[in-house]
Amino acid sequence: MKKSFLLIIVSFLIFSCKNEKTQSSDTETTLIRGEFILIDNAGVIKGKDFIYGVIIDDLANELNEKIKSLQREEYDMVPVVIKGIVKKNTEEGWPEVVEIKEIVGVSEPTSELPTKIKSSDSTLQPNASGHEGHNH
Repeated sequence: MKKSFLLIIVSFLIFSCKNEKTQSSDTETTLIRGEFILIDNAGVIKGKDFIYGVIIDDLANELNEKIKSLQREEYDMVPVVIKGIVKKNTEEGWPEVVEIKEIVGVSEPTSELPTKIKSSDSTLQPNASGHEGHNH
């Protein structure tokens, strides 16, 4: 399955490079599976072998609203499936950008978050052994 998906992606990349010369790639969508995040009007979708900037428009903002409830923390990337048009980036940022044309699906992140250590202001902690401090 992974090999066939990779083959489809590679085929698409080769095919889209040929289409750029004929200007028809602006209308052809492709299925993209990756992890999405939008922070401060900068969106990114990252797959196993690609990273695209995301053109911020109504669909990108809609996708951002859909993933917010699934994010465990502010910078958590969420798995998504979209249909979009991959274009060369003419501005600063990633070499290629994707214009989202359809949101196919959103799913919960599956990777574990890194372990966090919280500090507390109080140095007095309840006695976990159950003793109430009686002297015997």
